[in-house]
Amino acid sequence: MNPIRVGLLGLGTVGGGTVEVLRRNREEIARRAGREIVVTMATARDLSKPRTVALEGIELVADPARIVASPGIDIVVELIGGETRAKELVLAAIASGKHVVTANKALLAKHGNEIFAAAHAKGVMVAFEAAVAGGIPIIKAIREGLSANRIEYLMGIINGTCNYILSEMRDKGLAFDVVLAEAQRLGYAEADPSFDIDGIDAAHKLTILSAIAFGIPMQFDKAYTEGIGKLTAADIRYAEGLGYRIKLLGIARRAARGIELRVHPTLVPARRILANVEGVMNAVLVKGDAVGHTLFYGRGAGAEATASAVVADLVDVTRMATADPEHRVPHLAFQPDRLSDAPILPMEEVETAYYLRLRALDRPGVLADVTRICADRAISIDAIFQKEAGEGEEQVDVVILTHVARERDVNAAIRAIEALPTIPAPVVRIRLEELL
Repeated sequence: MNPIRVGLLGLGTVGGGTVEVLRRNREEIARRAGREIVVTMATARDLSKPRTVALEGIELVADPARIVASPGIDIVVELIGGETRAKELVLAAIASGKHVVTANKALLAKHGNEIFAAAHAKGVMVAFEAAVAGGIPIIKAIREGLSANRIEYLMGIINGTCNYILSEMRDKGLAFDVVLAEAQRLGYAEADPSFDIDGIDAAHKLTILSAIAFGIPMQFDKAYTEGIGKLTAADIRYAEGLGYRIKLLGIARRAARGIELRVHPTLVPARRILANVEGVMNAVLVKGDAVGHTLFYGRGAGAEATASAVVADLVDVTRMATADPEHRVPHLAFQPDRLSDAPILPMEEVETAYYLRLRALDRPGVLADVTRICADRAISIDAIFQKEAGEGEEQVDVVILTHVARERDVNAAIRAIEALPTIPAPVVRIRLEELL
């Protein structure tokens, strides 16, 4: 049987890793797929640049449109990133009847609905395992392995850069800016780190996961996104003292009135597995009604970790290329005409527990005022801790842990607390998940 011919758009870290994995595991992959999978064309910005991976038998071209238009290519692998050009190339590949494999989470989170509709109409596949959590097979696990379940929630650490920064801040007691600079030096963070530290990257991935977990369209614009840039070493230290660790979590959960879709720093009990995922590692916890809790852990980035997912998609597409399109696994796990219209909840409607840190004047009656404000808004307090004032200090830190409350009520309480003359600084609010 003739080999499947692959055109690679992008020969960077993941592209090079893909070539290497396909070459190294050539026979094993062919045994799994039923036929050989061969990269025959690839594109790169600089064709003369020395490569660490062998490129024998691969035609290098500067223009990715040549690969998309080539009749000799069966599957286009999009690894160039970005949105505009990548979208044009992916849609062109679909229009020409080619299957597509992509690692582009931003592209899918923002334009996935259009791309999947085009692929369905043309009868081709778009595979995207590498778009979320690198080498962890989380897409396939939710879409196929957990297909018997009604997914109740998923939450996870899906950005290694942020997890590395938070791990270092906790372990070494360093300030955010210091650890960020070190992460940039080590190559874990970009020169412009905003995509990661503002939570945008995690929100792209969460949007994809929520779609396949709940059978809803991609709705990135409705995801609540909050990054880690305002976290302080003091809050990480206080959380640790209370038995919690702070992680940037992506959370998608069914609620009575819709779907929660949110990314933000979160206190997690130190005894939970997610709290102990350190450094650049990723982990996703999925709760199904039949299977209960399942955890997926591994490298969320890197040349061969992500290439592992790209090649797995190539194997899947190769296996299914000749199958009746109506009997393939749907892109978003559910049949396209059976997607749910469940609304994404506004953040103010979300209910969770909270960590609040107040900077208060050390005077009688302050805590009474604060607890009254919370009680007036039906916010039940789990615990209050006040740091002892040092000699000559007129202000102290007060930490409050609440029971589950509605975000709208907590926002109102924070505004009222900040209006007190005895509270000279803004209230720090971090959400808390017990993960029971």
